[in-house]
Amino acid sequence: MNKIIRREQFTPITYLWEIDCPDLAKASQPGQFVMVRIREGGERIPLTIADYDVEKGTITCVIQAVGRSSNEMMALEEGFEIPDLLGPLGLPSHIEKTEGKVVYVGGGLGVAPVYPQLRKAKEVGNYTISIVGFRNKELIFWDDEFKECSDEYLVATDDGSFGTKGFVTTVLKEVLEKYDDIKEVVAIGPLIMMRACANLTKEYNVKTMVSLNTIMVDGIGMCGSCRVNYDGEIKFACVDGPDMDGHKVDWDELMSRQTRFCDDEKACQEEYEHQCKAVKKLEEGS
Repeated sequence: MNKIIRREQFTPITYLWEIDCPDLAKASQPGQFVMVRIREGGERIPLTIADYDVEKGTITCVIQAVGRSSNEMMALEEGFEIPDLLGPLGLPSHIEKTEGKVVYVGGGLGVAPVYPQLRKAKEVGNYTISIVGFRNKELIFWDDEFKECSDEYLVATDDGSFGTKGFVTTVLKEVLEKYDDIKEVVAIGPLIMMRACANLTKEYNVKTMVSLNTIMVDGIGMCGSCRVNYDGEIKFACVDGPDMDGHKVDWDELMSRQTRFCDDEKACQEEYEHQCKAVKKLEEGS
């Protein structure tokens, strides 16, 4: 069993797990993910490894409650032993020293998987620029961690409550205009945000890597759920990625595929909410 030894709530729907798993921590690298199942018959959930500590023997995952399974996971407390934890999965991010600048862009929950890549890039001696985007100031997390690993740390908020008002692409465009020695951009977040970043950097001919956190079922390339049309070939994000060149992804097809389980997800969430209300009524009655 792998125990949750630390739990932190960032926002009403965003939370952190630090999980005790020495062997997995020792094997983990930036860009990889794990598959988690919290109960027999439950859904397998892919979680990006947001941090890992070999000495402590732990990995860290940041999770957002968006459906039934992630809401069930949010209710778990420190000390819970996860029955199924598989990983590390996926190919590690390719990070090396470059003569130019490297830009890391994280949108919302995408800030978490950006962090280990940013830290590694700084460790190998790169000039790092980080851009993070949130809806408002209250949702910002890991502010100090990003400042420590960034030569330049820039924030965008939708409502202008902190940093630049607007999307991460607003800030990214300013950076691309300011510097002519940017060698690579790494963008992680919602599909629509990664697509916008890739479209923008294509105008400047800057290589752009994205992390395709698509719908996964098994995470080992057997189910085909995370199929991606990539530069005219069929790839699978769980085994060929999750990092891929954003300029080679067929974004129209990928975004269309993400809607195919919407009805099932909605039905599961409604059933979960109904069960929660029923339990609450029983508790109030007792």
